[in-house]
Amino acid sequence: MATGTVEDSSPNEVQSGSVASSIPFKTNSIRQGIHEKERHLVHSIRSVPQKFAHPFLVTDRADEKQLCISSRGLELNDFKLLKTLGTGQEHYATSRALVALLPLKNQEDKTKVYALKVLRKADVIKLKQVEHVRNERKTLVAVNGHPFITNLAASFSDDLSLYMLLDFCPGGEIFTYLRRSRRFNEETSRFYAAEITMTIEFLHDIHGVAYRDLKPENILLDADGHIKLVDFGFAKQVGNRETYTLCGTPEYLAPEVIHNSGHGLAVDWWALGILIYEFLVGQPPFWDQNPMRIYEQIVEGRLRFPPNMPPAAQNIVSLLCKTNPTERLGYISGGSGRVKAHPFFAEVVWDDLFYHRVKGPIIPRVSHPADPSNFEEYPDSDVRNQNVYTDDLKKKYEPLFSDF
Repeated sequence: MATGTVEDSSPNEVQSGSVASSIPFKTNSIRQGIHEKERHLVHSIRSVPQKFAHPFLVTDRADEKQLCISSRGLELNDFKLLKTLGTGQEHYATSRALVALLPLKNQEDKTKVYALKVLRKADVIKLKQVEHVRNERKTLVAVNGHPFITNLAASFSDDLSLYMLLDFCPGGEIFTYLRRSRRFNEETSRFYAAEITMTIEFLHDIHGVAYRDLKPENILLDADGHIKLVDFGFAKQVGNRETYTLCGTPEYLAPEVIHNSGHGLAVDWWALGILIYEFLVGQPPFWDQNPMRIYEQIVEGRLRFPPNMPPAAQNIVSLLCKTNPTERLGYISGGSGRVKAHPFFAEVVWDDLFYHRVKGPIIPRVSHPADPSNFEEYPDSDVRNQNVYTDDLKKKYEPLFSDF
């Protein structure tokens, strides 16, 4: 399915002259109430300590007050490696790894495990991803506590690497379940599309953040079958601006990204349309073994629907995958509220999903909190021929890693 992730650093940004209207779509009072509940929950999460506060409670750094573990004094030896969850194949850092870890010090709950994202400093510098790494940590701190986004518990660093300690999500990637079942039925597709919609709404409306890498591999399931969005390496706070960085995964790139004409928040709504199609059909609408042919199909924007695809699904995909972002559902006047009001989501009770009052249509097999069986086996990273973090690099770049 996914052919890999592309990224071309180009830091230039301009103020957009064509932005989505800030006037909310006039939906019914129930939907407005749900939106207000979401905003209220967001503000409550961001303003009070988490109930599961860790003994390492943060008191010094203002940007860490939302984290449940302080970075102060943390080091790799505080954890015990249980299993490597992913390594070496992601978009920016050839030795990046996600590993399940069991904290051994100062933790009352001995069943609590985390996923640790490891980024070698020398690799980050060589691949020119310093700003992406900084953006990722900054974004994760800002959005901490949302029910559909993986929580950042802490971040820290040592002489060689940067670390982001994340809550472990035992269900594994939704990609695995989609590949196993070949396609989802309409009910399952709608459920997960709705949770993704609320996540995009939160990122865009509350933080002005474009996620920019929406795909099944970046969506995990928790033990109750709800989503957790992970990997914010391409996330960027853009607001009403445009950015010109070519980044993402070929099948999910919006036309404006390929044209390098400047892109913003609208790219996530395009990707949602691609995902809904993929959930129902089993593969993205624009697919070819040759990435260049994928780009050509995306720019052409000719969607072909199988005859058994529900009409409401065809319609919402068509509206989300408008090649002109100013005509795209989610970005046009009404924003995310208009997406949620679409007939495809007519049966969705939004607050039931948001507050996890119902379980998901896919319930992962999880035998215990540290069960890693829903993740594939990965070999340990090859430490040979790795980039070296020299004294000159350290002198130049270490101040830029001071956030960790």
